[in-house]
Amino acid sequence: MKGVITSIMIWLAFSPVGVKAQDKPEEWNLSRCIRYAREQNIQVKKSKISLEENREQYLKSKAQLFPSLSFSSSHNWVNRPKSVEADENSYSGNYGFSSSVALYQGGQLRKQVRQQELQNQIQELYIREAENNIEIAITESFLQVLYAMESVGINKNTEEVSRQQCERARQLYTAGSISKSDLAQLESQYSTDKYQTVAARATLEENRLSLKQLLELNIMDDIRLNIPSLSESDVLKLLPSKQEVYTAALDFMPEIAGSRLSVVSAQSDVAIAKAGYLPSLNLTAGIGTSHVSGSGYSFSDQLRHNFNESVGVTLSVPIAGNRKNKSAVKLAQLSVENAELDYLNSQKELLKTVETVYLDALSSQNRYKAAMESVKAAMQSYSLVEEQFNLGMKNTVELLTEKNNLLAAQQELVQAKYMAVLNLQLLNFYQGKGIQFN
Repeated sequence: MKGVITSIMIWLAFSPVGVKAQDKPEEWNLSRCIRYAREQNIQVKKSKISLEENREQYLKSKAQLFPSLSFSSSHNWVNRPKSVEADENSYSGNYGFSSSVALYQGGQLRKQVRQQELQNQIQELYIREAENNIEIAITESFLQVLYAMESVGINKNTEEVSRQQCERARQLYTAGSISKSDLAQLESQYSTDKYQTVAARATLEENRLSLKQLLELNIMDDIRLNIPSLSESDVLKLLPSKQEVYTAALDFMPEIAGSRLSVVSAQSDVAIAKAGYLPSLNLTAGIGTSHVSGSGYSFSDQLRHNFNESVGVTLSVPIAGNRKNKSAVKLAQLSVENAELDYLNSQKELLKTVETVYLDALSSQNRYKAAMESVKAAMQSYSLVEEQFNLGMKNTVELLTEKNNLLAAQQELVQAKYMAVLNLQLLNFYQGKGIQFN
């Protein structure tokens, strides 16, 4: 029985960690990475906390429209050492409830409530913006890992070819078909290709680490990626027009809506500041009683006899406020102008981003088409030179030159491929279609 209880206690102690671990997929594709990062990203979490703070500020500003109620009690003890009366000391107490409500403040309170509602909406857009930023960052990092993986594969194949060439060269050298310097060049190239494979693997691990850090994973966590198959059609998809992407982005991107709402919020500040010129009217009410020692009346009689009720109205009319209201209005108007400029700037920044992504996508697709032709030509040229080298018709320098040309063409093809895929995904994203990547 004691063993069962111990097992239950251990399970209870570690079950939250176990549940959290189950949320991490065994195999990560891009959509899982994005979904997990949105839940775990620190900036997104901080934005959500800011939203909760804004909502509390909204409730606070809304509560100012309702009456307040407070209880107060004061007690005093007085000593009169020079008094000729028998009782040199006296004690008094006051008890009361008071309430107040603003009847009119130039609409300032309601405008503040409305402005706080706008701030809540703006903060919700900040959360969306933070989620968008992490989605773009995850997509870029994920594709960087895929690019690095493919680059490792190319370098490994090149290394294997170099190894086979070295073995063939040793046979030719033994047979006297090539010189020792030719053999040394091929062995040196083999060492270089092995180093390039090691460097490519190091780059892959760095990119994996970057993705892992974006996912906010722990030091002991590892990620096994689900590698998608990308066809030529995935790379050479038809591009939408720049105007189409930009028009959709203006409606979709939260920073644009946030800038627009910031203008409205700044305009509310002007209205609130102008309310400072208007009179304010407050209603107050209260009930209370008091007692004092040495009066000859009992405590209860004094509380009953001294019971009082009060109601009052306070009117405040601003006449000369040392430029306080005038400066507040002017500063609020300047804030409106700044907000309008920020709104215009956000549109221009978005246009610049869309145009850059569009041109990068178009350029990457053209590079990919050219690279495919270059790889095809380089493979044919290398195969021909290798065959001629084996027959003694080409020297080592010519063989290595063609092999390096083939490697460069393959690397250019892979780079153009993933650049095109990334920018195609970004164009989808800015249209509000999300990342469409399996």
